[in-house]
Amino acid sequence: MLSVVQQPHFMKNFKYLLLKLLSPKGVSTRPKNTKMNANAKSFYDFKLKSIEGKEIDFSSYKGKKVLIVNTASECGYTPQYDELQQLHETHGNKITILGFPANNFGGQEPGTNSEIGAFCRKNFGVTFQLFEKVDVTNNELYSWLTDEKQNGWNTEAPKWNFCKYLINENGELVKYYSSAVNPMSDEIVKML
Repeated sequence: MLSVVQQPHFMKNFKYLLLKLLSPKGVSTRPKNTKMNANAKSFYDFKLKSIEGKEIDFSSYKGKKVLIVNTASECGYTPQYDELQQLHETHGNKITILGFPANNFGGQEPGTNSEIGAFCRKNFGVTFQLFEKVDVTNNELYSWLTDEKQNGWNTEAPKWNFCKYLINENGELVKYYSSAVNPMSDEIVKML
């Protein structure tokens, strides 16, 4: 019998299937009348590096809806890149997609930034904005997304790859979508 170390893809797929079976299709919505902490950092205060290493000032997203997604190249949800690209192409005038490759779940994003960018372009034709690989458990933006003291209400952290966070035109976090919610689903498209 092969050890788990000798069967990394088996374990990745097993974890993915187990999570898919046990995780409900989750959507969390910002409660009405919630306010962000006045002293908390705003979504528009962030400046992060693109996958090419160029600093992007999030103030450039003022007045736009933004969908933030933690991505991975070797995940059962990786085909969602197709729908993210479709969302970008069909509704790009209404929403901006920001992809954050992360290797937090099952070691499913082992590549370098240049390898990830090439993979996404070659296999999925990705033209939406990708950022440098992040650790979603230790990242300033993901801390903001998952700390109700900073964002006003949400504590849902990514439980797997391809979790989604919707920011409205005012820079407020308004929705959290689990990995099971497809980018072109009614749950997301109706918010546009």
